[in-house]
Amino acid sequence: MAALADIRDGLADNLRTISGLRVADEILDNPQPPVAMIALGSIDYHIDMRFGAKYNFTVQVIVGRASERAAQRALDLYVNPSGASSVKLGVESNRTLGGVVSDVVCESMPNVGAITMNDQTYLAADFLVAVYV
Repeated sequence: MAALADIRDGLADNLRTISGLRVADEILDNPQPPVAMIALGSIDYHIDMRFGAKYNFTVQVIVGRASERAAQRALDLYVNPSGASSVKLGVESNRTLGGVVSDVVCESMPNVGAITMNDQTYLAADFLVAVYV
């Protein structure tokens, strides 16, 4: 079974295919947008005979201060399911993370809105990513 650190590293490498997007495989105290942060949400064990487990990650993309008009335009590029800045395509750019896992799928983008970190309000979107090992 793949080590959790290897999975995070693989997801980070995939996201680095998006030009201009900083990537952190851990939650940052002081994010510098645009940045994608990778966080493990949960693990489903014994999901079926083909896959031993499903790791559920959240990739949070922070684009800028919520009050900036440019932040919404930037976020539009990241949430689009196609195009050079698509987080979905970036996450799925190497579906086995270099042979570490069986499959990676960006399942959905369930949340978009303002978040507050260190007394700053940013515009962000969350992407749910399933990793099958």
